Amino acid sequence: MDLSLTETQKLIQDSTRDVVRNSFAKDVLLSLDDRPVPMTDTLWREAAELGWMGMAIPEAYGGTGNSLTDVAVLYEELGRGPVPGAFFSSGVLGALTVMNTATEAQKSAWLPEIATGDRIMALAITEKRYGWSPNHVAMEAKLVDGSYVLNGTKLFVHDAASATDLLVMARTETGPSLLRVDAKAPGVAIRVLPGFLSGVTEVTFENVSGELFGTEGAAWSGFDTALRSAIPILCAYKVGACQALFELSVEYSRERTQFGQPIGKFQRVQDHIIHIVNYLDAARWPTYEALWKLDTGQDAASSVHMAKALASDGYLRACDYTHEVHAGIGVMREYGLTLHTKMSRSLYHCLGAPKHHRKRMEHALGLVPA
Repeated sequence: MDLSLTETQKLIQDSTRDVVRNSFAKDVLLSLDDRPVPMTDTLWREAAELGWMGMAIPEAYGGTGNSLTDVAVLYEELGRGPVPGAFFSSGVLGALTVMNTATEAQKSAWLPEIATGDRIMALAITEKRYGWSPNHVAMEAKLVDGSYVLNGTKLFVHDAASATDLLVMARTETGPSLLRVDAKAPGVAIRVLPGFLSGVTEVTFENVSGELFGTEGAAWSGFDTALRSAIPILCAYKVGACQALFELSVEYSRERTQFGQPIGKFQRVQDHIIHIVNYLDAARWPTYEALWKLDTGQDAASSVHMAKALASDGYLRACDYTHEVHAGIGVMREYGLTLHTKMSRSLYHCLGAPKHHRKRMEHALGLVPA
């Protein structure tokens, strides 16, 4: 198993790093954090022209058909920001969900527009009884005069305020189904939840009609397949964030002096940085092992769940130890560390918390009955 980057992946890494450095500098990220929609039209179009939203989409549907590892290299660099916005929600999770659940006609209609950034997808899955299994889907889609009608609320929906279209998981007579809803349709109310990054929202539906995506009652299986490919890419984003936290901590420990010497000479500060390294490596290697397995057609279920459990926990813990290194200056918004603080909490439960994935890993390994 060779986890080193190819020449193509090194080019993706270098070019994305340049864009993040120039277009998403700290002052830009702080200004985006002040916005209810954490992106500007100019920045979104720049990313679209670079092809970011089409990398996970096959060439037959207007994308560039990159490997999952290629896409992950891009998102690792975005995580260093941390760059907010609907890039993952639409270009990865949304695109993969469409590919695994929609009809051929729907794929041909929607995937090219996702690839160009003209359509922005956000998935509305979780509810008051939070969880990432079909048993947690309670919202009903009732068939009225030939149309599916939605009433109810979805919680912790990432990037709904940026979206043109929502993919809503709802329960029909035959089981969980996906419905496409115009994000600006009458009866759709989107409220941005304070304290989160990446536009986490509450979405309420009141007598809203939705278009059935794929086969009624069969959506969860395809969605679960999409999740298996999308999760390691989200993990790579967190790996990049952990790498940025490590570099920030090392740099600060060398520059900040106390009692006549750099604080990096103190044992306790060294301990904090070693903890960050441990969490970084714990997130990185399972993530890229899972991507390697997926790209080579191997059974990756247990590796995907391990990567998500370790990356979610690792990003949050690495952020905590970075605050220990920085002490008081770390809580100053202008310094920029609090962007990672908010993002590590915002993404901790996204696509399932560590506890959920540890349970899924037990099933994947055959340790407990499915």
